[in-house]
Amino acid sequence: MSLPHAILTALLEKPSSGLELTRRFDKSIGYFWSATHQQIYRELGRLEADGLIRALPTAQPARGQKKSYEVLPAGRAELAGWTAAARDPKPQRDVLLLRLRAAAVVGTAGLEADLRRHLELHRRQLAEYQEIEKRDFPPDRDTPQDRLRHLVLRAGIDLETFWTGWLTGALAEFAELPEEERAGD
Repeated sequence: MSLPHAILTALLEKPSSGLELTRRFDKSIGYFWSATHQQIYRELGRLEADGLIRALPTAQPARGQKKSYEVLPAGRAELAGWTAAARDPKPQRDVLLLRLRAAAVVGTAGLEADLRRHLELHRRQLAEYQEIEKRDFPPDRDTPQDRLRHLVLRAGIDLETFWTGWLTGALAEFAELPEEERAGD
């Protein structure tokens, strides 16, 4: 049920067309809540049918013209209620961790190389988040809204920092495994 709330959030920040929303998802919300273009367009239709958003009137209606949407009072109330409701954290599910557990039973062939690949991906993501932080959150940017947005980015930075540290340690463990355990890597 979170995709509609991600869309409501984005539309409250700035009324947008479906195309603009998909681009904004790719550049911000998509870092922590991804959605395909088809999912976003489908959800826009549902939100409009449920009376939570509406298409902004256009000067000249034309077939194929992109619609821009805004959030209606019912949509703001839905988002506020969802934000205020308690939610339990979801259990961690990570295929890499499951593969590592399976390697203890069937061997590590191919896994060390994939750990190195994951480390590089997390390093790149961390660098990207740090660049966004430097660009978008200078010390003088201190409104309550900016502080909350920065908290979300800090969570991404902290998670990527965790993963780069953990993967570095995991690779050090692999280096200490007996050669027969590392066969195929």
